[in-house]
Amino acid sequence: MTEDQFEELVAAVLDEVPEEFWPALDNLVVIIEDHPPDGEDLLGLYEGVPVTEQSVLDPSAMPDQISIFRISHCDVAEDADDLAGWVRETVFHELGHHLGLSEQRLAELGWD
Repeated sequence: MTEDQFEELVAAVLDEVPEEFWPALDNLVVIIEDHPPDGEDLLGLYEGVPVTEQSVLDPSAMPDQISIFRISHCDVAEDADDLAGWVRETVFHELGHHLGLSEQRLAELGWD
């Protein structure tokens, strides 16, 4: 899958985020990289402080970040539909980390 196609796929998944969560995404950047950091076997990575742990007394100068790794996804997917499923699961899982959601809440939302 090309970089542009993968970017469109990730954007389509982000469009599925329910409106109630949009305010919590203001200080979040989602980037697409080909590979995870050296030696890591990851599909996605959240870096930041979950919104449930953030404080107005300790504002972050940098936005939180979710990285989605294109080649890792292409390697695990059997076909385009499978790839879309993996991307959706990864994006929502990492969003769950940002939102401070438990694994149980992720499952309740269908984000697992």
